[in-house]
Amino acid sequence: MSDPARRAELFDGADSDRRFTGPTTGDERRMLIDVLRVQRTTLQLKCSGLGSELCLRSVEPSTLSLLGLVRHLADVERRWFRRVLAAQDAPALFSSTADFDGATDDPGLVAEAWETWRTEVAFAERFVTDAPDLDVAGEDSWRGTVSLRWVLIHMIEEYARHNGHADLLRERIDGAVGV
Repeated sequence: MSDPARRAELFDGADSDRRFTGPTTGDERRMLIDVLRVQRTTLQLKCSGLGSELCLRSVEPSTLSLLGLVRHLADVERRWFRRVLAAQDAPALFSSTADFDGATDDPGLVAEAWETWRTEVAFAERFVTDAPDLDVAGEDSWRGTVSLRWVLIHMIEEYARHNGHADLLRERIDGAVGV
């Protein structure tokens, strides 16, 4: 492994990381959407430039991998936006065990995972844009009635937690570290 860049060395200046340019005050919807966008972009950043390395595990015997995170988050997006809020009959694409255990060194599997994640994110972004307000609600077997507001907050939490995992996985793969 080459000498990894330290966090402070990753960007050329205070504003060189374009992820963090959204609003910090003002309209609630715009702020929530931007914070979730930053978390989604962070996942892509953590996985950028990797192919088969995406399926490498963090610590044996863990099955956690970056590819597993992409697959898991595709299903999380699908669950909350398609199944719960849009009330679509959209079964999970990767079961909770297949998210991680099924992440193998197969270029087709990697491409499928990214395509699925991007499709689910695009659906979610359209749903949020088209929703008349953040009080749009759906029924979930686990949480009961949930609002779009709650789902956006939950998604931010979900991405933030898993981006922490992505930090550790990526650093183990090639030493890359960052915000």
